[in-house]
Amino acid sequence: MPSSTPWCSAGLALALGFGSAGVAGAVQEPITLRQAIEAAQSQGYQARAARATRDAARFRDRAFYSRLMPQISLGGTVPSYNRSIIQVVQPDGSTLFRPQNQTSAALTATMAQRLPLTGGDFFVTSSLARLAVTGQQDVKTWSSTPVSFGLRQPILRPNLLQWDRREQPVRSEVAERQYREAREEVALTVAGLFFDVYAARVALANTTTNAAVNDTLYTLNKGRFEVGKIGENDLLQSELALVRARNAVDGARLEYQRALAALRLAMNLPVGAPLELSVPAVVPAVDADTLVAVREALRNRASVSEAQLGEIQADRRVTEARLNSGIGATVQASYGYNATAPDVSLAYQNLLEARQFSVSVEVPLLQWGSRKEGVQAARAERERAQHNARASIEQTSQDAHFAALQLSQARRTLALSAKADTVAGKRFEVAYNRYVIGRISIDNLYIAQAEKDQALAQFVQALRGYWQAYYRLRRTTLYDFEAGRPIE
Repeated sequence: MPSSTPWCSAGLALALGFGSAGVAGAVQEPITLRQAIEAAQSQGYQARAARATRDAARFRDRAFYSRLMPQISLGGTVPSYNRSIIQVVQPDGSTLFRPQNQTSAALTATMAQRLPLTGGDFFVTSSLARLAVTGQQDVKTWSSTPVSFGLRQPILRPNLLQWDRREQPVRSEVAERQYREAREEVALTVAGLFFDVYAARVALANTTTNAAVNDTLYTLNKGRFEVGKIGENDLLQSELALVRARNAVDGARLEYQRALAALRLAMNLPVGAPLELSVPAVVPAVDADTLVAVREALRNRASVSEAQLGEIQADRRVTEARLNSGIGATVQASYGYNATAPDVSLAYQNLLEARQFSVSVEVPLLQWGSRKEGVQAARAERERAQHNARASIEQTSQDAHFAALQLSQARRTLALSAKADTVAGKRFEVAYNRYVIGRISIDNLYIAQAEKDQALAQFVQALRGYWQAYYRLRRTTLYDFEAGRPIE
């Protein structure tokens, strides 16, 4: 039973050639691990959800910067009708109640621009209004404001727009990095599912081989028992091993179908679609330097940007707590032209200046310490955010450091497991041949068979562990060590 590859025992070589054709009844070009990951990243549900999340963040980012541009709007009332009895003061000073019909309409166009440096609002308006009153006295008049320039500026209040401008680029960066991490999370998940299928396929092939071997052994032992070369106990032990081997085949077949279904779901393939895997016998030799891993993780991970965003937001809350509850004012001024006339054609003639200036002031007199305590609470929250940011950065560095070490360890483990698998397979071959010629007991043969199965399972897990360590390092650092560049 020679090994077909540097990493494979005979049982593994059988599994590599087993395929899904014998199980699913269809033949398909085998897909590699990278192809399975690419399919899941392009059409899988998890990847599509990640893309939708990223796209939503991108649209919100564009909407934010669009709102910084001049905003033009049109509004008004067209029309407003009111019929009621009103008080009318007579020339002699008495008051009578008279019915009145009033119809009004107004239309206003506004261009508004937020001022990032000061947090105020600059606006330009143009309006036209009409008023019609019927009753004891009929009144019809038009009022126009061709143009009016205005400014509204808070004083001693936080500049919310400036804080938003500080936060938004970091938010956008977090979303992009989270998307890349989500893609690598898909890769890590698919790698696990891929090797679930492979492990189940190897187990099915191995249990099928064991059942065939045990069937041969049982037939051989029945002949030996009939001629008195072995006792009944050895025959029963051989029969029990055959029953268990056949039962193991059924369990392995069910596990193989379950693993296939899980991988199809991750790749968003139709139920029952044929799926054949191609597992490379040699893994890439990737030397992951821990210093490079830590450096790239701190440069690329979303957790670092999230920590930065948390500190900005904490500083914002301190500023808002300090300024929102203190002395404040709002200055509003406008300058323009307006006119009134009984006819719309005359409403834009004989324009008069229209000026407005106001300062509204708010001075808290008694707050019972709420302002001071609110500021202290915000500062405590800022300290908490700073500590959490430091802890997050340290954790990111630590994760990257050990992810690089884990990949190196996984490669060494794989090499040892491959050697053990080859040795165990050879040992079982020797034990089988020696049992056939009657040189060893059946107990020693079954011990060799169990050790072969265990070594094969350990090799498959080591191969799975290597690829999971490989993609875990990519996710932890967002860096492709094989290509030597960040993951875009």
